[in-house]
Amino acid sequence: MTDATITIAKQTDKNHSGANMQYLIAVSVLTFVLPAICTVAQLLINKDTKFLFELFGKWFIFFAVGLRLFLAGIKQITSPAFTAKEIFHINSIDSFPIVRELGFSNLCFGLIGLISLFQPSWRIVSAFGSGLYYGLAGLQHYLKKPAGINEKFALVTDVLIFILLAVCFIKMIQ
Repeated sequence: MTDATITIAKQTDKNHSGANMQYLIAVSVLTFVLPAICTVAQLLINKDTKFLFELFGKWFIFFAVGLRLFLAGIKQITSPAFTAKEIFHINSIDSFPIVRELGFSNLCFGLIGLISLFQPSWRIVSAFGSGLYYGLAGLQHYLKKPAGINEKFALVTDVLIFILLAVCFIKMIQ
């Protein structure tokens, strides 16, 4: 599973509810805010550009898949404790090699999403592969019954990303 969103969060930045606010903000910005801002910016800069879901999809794949998974991968490879403890509630360092391998996967999926900004033909690959990845991750969170706010947030964002990537993929194959 992923929560592919372990990006720049620090384990020590928690409020009283157990929520890691840096994590929640970073995921929200990468998943929703930046794709929306870039879509609107491109529409304003290129007046003859029409809003199409494909335009939003370009930026969504770049940020919600590319940058988010790339940053998550780096975080998981270099500091697996956050994912192990905050997402999966595993307090054993024995889980760190598995989290690092998850980081390798996130890094690879993230790179595909990042490159898709410059190689549009890669978007369909990113939407399909990462979409399945997020969908299965969301299913894993759901079946596990999320314990804390971070894991519940991961469940919701993973499912939303899966749905949006599925729509992107379907629109690309039509």
